[in-house]
Amino acid sequence: MNIGMIIAGGRGVRTHQDIPKQFLSIYDRPVIVYTMQAFQKHPEIDAILVVCIDGWQEILWAYARQFNITKMKWVAAGGENGQQSIYNGLLELEKHCELSDLVLVHDAIRPNVSQEIISNCIAECRLHGSAITVIPCAEAMLLRNEDPNSSSAVVSRDMLARTQTPQAFSLKKLLWAHEEAAKRGIHNSTASCTLLVELGEKVHFCSGSEKNIKITTAEDLEIFKALLMAGKDDWLK
Repeated sequence: MNIGMIIAGGRGVRTHQDIPKQFLSIYDRPVIVYTMQAFQKHPEIDAILVVCIDGWQEILWAYARQFNITKMKWVAAGGENGQQSIYNGLLELEKHCELSDLVLVHDAIRPNVSQEIISNCIAECRLHGSAITVIPCAEAMLLRNEDPNSSSAVVSRDMLARTQTPQAFSLKKLLWAHEEAAKRGIHNSTASCTLLVELGEKVHFCSGSEKNIKITTAEDLEIFKALLMAGKDDWLK
């Protein structure tokens, strides 16, 4: 079974909004609904779990009914940080799923994820045991000095990958990683990929897209609106 685990446990402040950015309405639906619809539509996704910020669970279930997100089977509570939120979701999945099932961890605030990206992530994980959605680094990269407003060193962009989500592993692998991290005192890793790398594991890449934006700032909201208006992706229509 392939499970989309959508992480909506955070309350970002950089969009300067009064409600969590994953629940902001863009045109006719909240950001998180666009995200859930992408996984709902994909034929290889069997079920969806959402890790939800406290106090919004019933609203989330109402949205699932309103927008016919029939694959959403479970909701888990958000944690103190992203690592804890993912672990909470994994513990809920452990009650219902096989350890061999694939889990695609995805940010709720990446609502423009394409069907192709999801397909690539599943295929790569089946082949190599992990799949991290990445895009190339196109810009010139400089290493900050101790004075963060200056640099004296270049970092080769060919050696860098900009990570996105989804990031896929077996449920067994992710549970092991979080349990091992707790033993080693790793409590606030940025993402699933960074957690695995910090534990000494090698992860494999799959292709992402510049359109697979993460809504972090008010400017990101404007970009997402423009992408919706452009109507390039059939699944958004």
